[in-house]
Amino acid sequence: MSLPDLNLLVALNVLLEEGSVVAAARRMHLSAPAMSRTLGRIREAVGDPIMVRAGRNLVPTPRALALQEQVRQLVEQATRLFHSGEHFDLAGLERCFTLRANNVLVGDMAARLLQELGREAPRCTLRFVPEVEHDDAALRRNRIDLFIGALPGLEPEAKTQRLFSTRFVGLARRDHPLFDGEISPERFAAYPQVSVSRRGRARGPIDEELEKLGLQRDVRLVTPSFHGTIFCLLESDLLLPIPEHALWRLDRLGLGLRQFAIPLPLKPFEVIQAWHPRFDNDVAHRWLRRTVAQVCLDLCASSAPLV
Repeated sequence: MSLPDLNLLVALNVLLEEGSVVAAARRMHLSAPAMSRTLGRIREAVGDPIMVRAGRNLVPTPRALALQEQVRQLVEQATRLFHSGEHFDLAGLERCFTLRANNVLVGDMAARLLQELGREAPRCTLRFVPEVEHDDAALRRNRIDLFIGALPGLEPEAKTQRLFSTRFVGLARRDHPLFDGEISPERFAAYPQVSVSRRGRARGPIDEELEKLGLQRDVRLVTPSFHGTIFCLLESDLLLPIPEHALWRLDRLGLGLRQFAIPLPLKPFEVIQAWHPRFDNDVAHRWLRRTVAQVCLDLCASSAPLV
C-alpha cells in the first residue's frame, strides 16, 4: 500500500492553527510559494479544498474543521514518540540494573550509586554479579547491563568508556617491620606475601619484575578476593599487593593498615565500563553510565593514601 507523505499532517496542522499561508510558511521555514504548493498537495490527498478565500483571508472548510482536532492529536503523538527520551520520567522508572564488577569496586562505589538511585531513580535497584574466568558473552546475551573493570576480552561490538587509571600498591599492618627502613626491592621480597587471583595463580607481573633483579618473593597465601584477605594482614607479617582503588574509604574502618609504593616499575592499568550497543541510546542506561563515571571521578578526587 502506498503511504501518503506524513509531513503533510504537520503542514496541515500548522495551516489550520495559523489560518494563513504566509504565517504557516514562516513557522515552517518555507517560502510562501512552497507553502502554497504544499496546500495544493494537502487538498489532493484529503479530497477537500481545506482552506478557501474569504475576502483577503483564508478560512477552513467544514471538512478541515472536522479534521483539526484529530490532526493536532496525531502530530502531538508523533512528537512525543520522537522526543520521549528528552522527557524521560527517571523518578518513575522501575528497573533492576545488573552490573558485573570486581569485588574491589563494589564497596564504596555501590554505596555511592545507591545514593544517586535514591535521589533520582528511587524505584530502581542494583544487582552486582562477580567476574568470570572466561568470556561468556554476557553483554551480547543481555545477561548484564554494564561491565566495570580492567579491559577484558569483550565482544568486538561492545562500547567502552575509560573511567580511571589505577596501579598496584602494597598494604601491610601499620607497625610492620617493613616500614622501619627504606622499602627496597630486596626488603619487599623478603617478607611473606599474598597473591589474589580468581584462578588461583601465585605468580604475576610483580614476580616477573623481581626476576629481572634476581629476586623471588615468598607467596604464602593465594586467595580469590582482596577484601577478605585484608583481615589476614592484621595479625601477620604478610604483604598484600592491591589495586589502589580498592582502598577507597578503607581508612574509615580504622583497621590499622598502611599502604606503600611497591618498589618495582609496574605499569598502571585502565578501568573501563562497557555495554552492548543495544543500550547506547537507552535513556535510563545513559543515565546509569553517566552516574557510574561521575561516582568514579568523585571517588578518585577524594581518595587519600592509608598512612
